[in-house]
Amino acid sequence: MTKHTALVTGASGLVGGYLLKHLLDDRGWDIVAVSRSKPDIPGEYRHIAVDLLDAADCKVKLGGLTDVTHVFFTAYIERRDPQELVAANTAMLVNLVETLEAVAGLEHVHISEGTKWYGNHLGPFRTPAKEGDPRHPGSNFYYNQQDWLEARQKGKPWTWSAVRPHAVCGFSTSRPMNLTMAIAVYASISKELGLPLSFPGKPGAYTALYQATDAALLAKGIAWMATEPKAANQAFNLTNGDLIRWQNLWPKFADFFGMELAPPRHTPIKALMAEKGPVWDRIVAKHGLQPHSYQDIVSWAYPENVFNSDYDIVSDMGKARRFGFHDSLDTEEMFLRMFAEFRSSRVIP
Repeated sequence: MTKHTALVTGASGLVGGYLLKHLLDDRGWDIVAVSRSKPDIPGEYRHIAVDLLDAADCKVKLGGLTDVTHVFFTAYIERRDPQELVAANTAMLVNLVETLEAVAGLEHVHISEGTKWYGNHLGPFRTPAKEGDPRHPGSNFYYNQQDWLEARQKGKPWTWSAVRPHAVCGFSTSRPMNLTMAIAVYASISKELGLPLSFPGKPGAYTALYQATDAALLAKGIAWMATEPKAANQAFNLTNGDLIRWQNLWPKFADFFGMELAPPRHTPIKALMAEKGPVWDRIVAKHGLQPHSYQDIVSWAYPENVFNSDYDIVSDMGKARRFGFHDSLDTEEMFLRMFAEFRSSRVIP
């Protein structure tokens, strides 16, 4: 069997880590993992630490990778200034592709985007969101990355693809933008304090339609996009394929954690959990859990944004289905399965 060589950036992150595991299990790939620290994922792959913002560092450390055929770009760098955010995240992609295109026989470049493409972070937007919908006003580094990639690809032998998931969930203890972990830690702290489980967001968010994407399903979809000829030079929404309302799941979360259910209360979770580090440390010691630091395990700004979205967030999955990707799963089952994994791994009590 002929092997391709994949280069995965952001390999120690949630999406990149699951993609790395998927490609390792597939066995049809030689793999280069690019990240600041080596992923805590076993398997045979090369790891390279490189500063993607530094074009010279890219050329020195990646310029010898003549065997790379597929680039999976899942790297992300945070910047508070919107213009700096766009510039930095676009520069990383440009430096990487320009370096590899000069030395390797590239076949495909994949970039990971999200539902922010449609402006879900700005307020109500057209739903179900379709890949060809008009762009929202203002800056968005997804636009810059895809525009540059499309222009760069014209007349070249390689192709590109882009994926747009929402609320990516997985088993992760060192990647704080993870909704499943945030809910599990919030419930555990509430229970330790003798509180019932209440939804800490806006009332409208409790009843609005919402969606999520299992990280393992996302990894499978990304690999499909990069190897399916029909998916070349296309962007695809990719979610679990079903819809939820938090009002239907929250009672089941309360049952899982053995808690009373309380009515929703709009208490911003970021402020609510800001000083709860000592409580978490007490839970870890009391139950003999793995010693993950409170600062590393959850970033509370992320669930606060999720629970304040008091409007439907729905992506149309029709395009992916028509092009041949039919995998889906039950989001309620996903949350409960991941909570159980956290518990069996001694991450939560």
